[in-house]
Amino acid sequence: MKQDVLFISDLHLALEKPEITRRFLSFLQHRAIKAKSLYILGDLFDAWIGDDDNTRPIPAIKKALKQLADSGTDIFLLQGNRDFLLGQDFCKETGIRLLDEYAPIELDGQRILLTHGDLLCSDDLAYQAFRIKSHSTAWQRNVLSKPLWLRLIAARWYRFRSYYHKRGKTLDIMDVNQDTVFESLRKYTCHTLIHGHTHRPNLHEFTLDGMPAKRYVLADWKQDGAEILCWKNNNFKTETV
Repeated sequence: MKQDVLFISDLHLALEKPEITRRFLSFLQHRAIKAKSLYILGDLFDAWIGDDDNTRPIPAIKKALKQLADSGTDIFLLQGNRDFLLGQDFCKETGIRLLDEYAPIELDGQRILLTHGDLLCSDDLAYQAFRIKSHSTAWQRNVLSKPLWLRLIAARWYRFRSYYHKRGKTLDIMDVNQDTVFESLRKYTCHTLIHGHTHRPNLHEFTLDGMPAKRYVLADWKQDGAEILCWKNNNFKTETV
């Protein structure tokens, strides 16, 4: 009987990262298939330019996800800052269920708040302004109306620009704001938060309104290894993939 609940994020799958793609496909076939649920907390892809994109390695990933869903494992996905254009057509093809940007869930009576993590980085004002614009219906409709080849070129440019913009920002600005963490947990009545985005895997323990609270930061996947967070026997533990 499937019981484990798995959490991953920030795989940044792309054609130029074949080792990570192979590791992910193996993970789906050998580890995730034994789990009750799989939660993907954003940035599954390094860039997502629309559900009509079927360039490599997307078809193989879609097929593997659909096989996992058909096996009885529930798959949930939060959009990240790299794949926020991922939509319902992709979900229909793969059997994935799309979650809101903040998604409270319950595990054995415990309320857990899930999010990608970019909304928690509220000190990065330039990014937050771009996020508001890029999540508007008009902006997304305009982007998706462009030819696929043009969107592919634009995605490469966006990744290049993003890399150099990050080099000009301090580490503190790109990390979460603790007050925003508090506000988010209070809003959804949770004392445990799981997110990715920052690429700083860790467990942070603190006090929220007089009660113990935890923030699990998921690891980004690398070519030489990856980690997942597993809920098993009423407890979280980290596993190496």
